[in-house]
Amino acid sequence: MKRKDRHGRRRGRKGIVGLLLIAAGACTAAVLLWGNPLHEKPDRRSHKPIFVEGKITDFTAEGTGEDLMLPFSFIEEYIDDSARYEESSESVIMATRQQVLYLSEDKEKGELNGEVYTPSRAVAEINNEIYVPYDSVQKIYGTEIQENTATGAVMLMRAGESVDLGKVKVGGRSSSVALRTRPSNYAPIVEDMTQGAAVQLWGQENGWYYAQLDNGYTGYVQSDHVTLDGTRKVKAQEESLSVSEKKWKGKAVNLAWEAVYSRNPDPAGIGQLPGVNVVSPTWFSIASEEGDIEDKADPRYVLWAHHRGKEVWGLLSNGFDPDLTSGALSTYERRMGIIKKTIALAKQYDLDGINIDFENVYTKDGANVTQFIRELKPLARANDLILSIDVTPKSDSELWSVFLDRASLGKLTDYMMVMAYDEHWASSPEAGSVASLPWTENSVRRIIDEDGVPPEKLVLGIPLYTRIWSEEKKDGETKVSSKAIGMESAAEIIKEQKLKPEFLEKEQQNYVEYKENGVLKKIWLEDKNSLKSRVELAQSLQLGGIGVWNRSFASDDAWDVLKTFNTK
Repeated sequence: MKRKDRHGRRRGRKGIVGLLLIAAGACTAAVLLWGNPLHEKPDRRSHKPIFVEGKITDFTAEGTGEDLMLPFSFIEEYIDDSARYEESSESVIMATRQQVLYLSEDKEKGELNGEVYTPSRAVAEINNEIYVPYDSVQKIYGTEIQENTATGAVMLMRAGESVDLGKVKVGGRSSSVALRTRPSNYAPIVEDMTQGAAVQLWGQENGWYYAQLDNGYTGYVQSDHVTLDGTRKVKAQEESLSVSEKKWKGKAVNLAWEAVYSRNPDPAGIGQLPGVNVVSPTWFSIASEEGDIEDKADPRYVLWAHHRGKEVWGLLSNGFDPDLTSGALSTYERRMGIIKKTIALAKQYDLDGINIDFENVYTKDGANVTQFIRELKPLARANDLILSIDVTPKSDSELWSVFLDRASLGKLTDYMMVMAYDEHWASSPEAGSVASLPWTENSVRRIIDEDGVPPEKLVLGIPLYTRIWSEEKKDGETKVSSKAIGMESAAEIIKEQKLKPEFLEKEQQNYVEYKENGVLKKIWLEDKNSLKSRVELAQSLQLGGIGVWNRSFASDDAWDVLKTFNTK
């Protein structure tokens, strides 16, 4: 009796297994025929997730509608990596070449291009994260958002972005189309989409669209279940040119710096400067950490230049003082104070542009130099002023080169002057050319190739001075010293010493040497030959112009060569 019951139980178990196999087969057939019916909740890392290009980010928005706020870290990562948060003033600064916006924590008012601006909400710290009102982000960067109040999803598109649109097409006996986690009929379902549901199509692979619904849900849908329905495009931020920018577009710069130390030159004694279309006098200098500016401008000089069809780009320097520069550029308030004073001086003297010459700067302050230019450009443009900056050739020098972010500065300014001189500087341990042609060309090419600055934005700085090098042997060692002289002074030495210059093919310069009181003198000359080579180099590289340092070093015949640079 017991044995019979045992066999009965075995037969029962076999029946159950059979039923399970039949059920499994039916499920497999159903999956093959209709897809996986299992549903999976969408990826939701927060109650207000932010999406970019249909992908969920690790960031969370706050508020809704007019009170919507975005994390500053999100802005940095997805919109503008140059946006800045300054802890010292608890402020956010966002800028383009056209606008600069300053917002401070818990303050209702901010500044837009130096004028009072009122955002929808103040910048605030929420859960240890800085949040910025969305209306301010949109104003600066031209972004657009879709916000779904039901799911909390915030879908952001950046200026210039576009996405294809579609409508869901339900076919056969089904009442819906599956949005799946992967491009496979075996993948779990995120959402059952009905006929005509709107989708944004962010990509396509192997017959599947990567799609996003208006509620933010994302996944894959078979492409034959979607009818294309146009494109959504966010307007690109078009950079409208100011009057001056239009004037200089495609036109070459032929500039002469005017070195003004204690007093201005008498304009009557300057001459015509044929070919020169811009003069840049060294009139302004930051005088204190609080942003005071030393002013040496001369209205007579401006009148002289304008009457001869030349623009005046006033030069602002940092006094070549690293400590002063560090303090003066340390905060938005100080930087903007200097900017506003500079703009006011430019308007007062009827200037056409501003030339920035910041040298001898700590590497740690390089970002503040770039930020100063980033904040200056929108105000310069609003006041129809051309903005240029002087940079040294690239080197390992901490104070004279490393601090310069040439790639960023090239994007922000209208022109970048490459001061291609002092290959061998005043205290160089060995004598040599101030700027041999191969060194000059390499200096320019590195900025084009390594920093991506367009050639048409670069102005080749040309020296009109040279150095008399003295080599004297003392105690078995050769002591080297130098003295800077202009072109006419060098010509007088050649005449007095009855020297015959030797042309150096590599340097593309004439060279002389002689002895005076037992001391060997060497001069790598700047003359018509070297100037001609530099002008031809600038032309061959299709640079935006040339600039000479400085006018007072030139001989009369120098301008005959320099004017051959095409100024259109």
